[in-house]
Amino acid sequence: MVNARGISFSKVMLILGLLFLYLPMFVLIVYSFNASRLVSVWAGFSTHWYSALFEDQQILSAVWMSLKIAFYSASMAMCLGTLCAFVITRFKRMRGRTLLSGMITAPLVMPEVITGLSLLLLFVQLAELTGWPADRGMVTIWFAHTTFCSAYVAVVVSARLQEVDRSIEEAAMDLGCTPLKTFFVVTLPVIAPALVSGWLLAFTLSLDDLVIASFVSGPGSTTLPMVVFSSVRMGVSPKINALATLIILTVSLVAFIAWYVMRRNEKRRRSGRLS
Repeated sequence: MVNARGISFSKVMLILGLLFLYLPMFVLIVYSFNASRLVSVWAGFSTHWYSALFEDQQILSAVWMSLKIAFYSASMAMCLGTLCAFVITRFKRMRGRTLLSGMITAPLVMPEVITGLSLLLLFVQLAELTGWPADRGMVTIWFAHTTFCSAYVAVVVSARLQEVDRSIEEAAMDLGCTPLKTFFVVTLPVIAPALVSGWLLAFTLSLDDLVIASFVSGPGSTTLPMVVFSSVRMGVSPKINALATLIILTVSLVAFIAWYVMRRNEKRRRSGRLS
């Protein structure tokens, strides 16, 4: 359906949807340069809150803690999720396959409050029985994030493994490759984009988590979402706007670089096919 000016209904809805998604971010970026202590009152342009942000050791330490936990959690989740996905897609006659698949995907639909509480009880019982963990901190958050991030990685990688041509793997084994070598030489390069996607998804989920980290963290192991949430409860500080702006710019830069690399590789593939 097109009106007299040639603007279709789908274009109007697309523009409204983009405004709904990105207009709040634009307003946040503008108010990060606000000179006033009140985040809703404009008092002139200033970069004071950016300098104040880099002087806040609590926020900086929380950022470093969150980045380390997200990196470790995403890396372990990628390994565990890939193993689970390989078992689910390749061992279809294995007993308990349906149960294993259900247990892997359960964290996807489990409320985070229940997941966090169950992990807290687990760590408390382990501390009483074995003495580990002596106190809750970075390691417990790492293990907790790996628990639910592995489920997302398994879903992403299993979807890619189901599309892999098994005849290529069979040809490699017929030529003398062992199953392990076939996986690393043939299968792994094919599913590499899914591994990267799963790692990035797990990294983002770990970096964004608040509920589960609140249950399994302890003194001295405060993550960035916990610091932001506590700051918002006591009154939004303009430093949070500056921090959010830096995060938005970083994500935008990474997304642009990824788009540019994918676009360049696609051009190379097309030029190779034409030649």
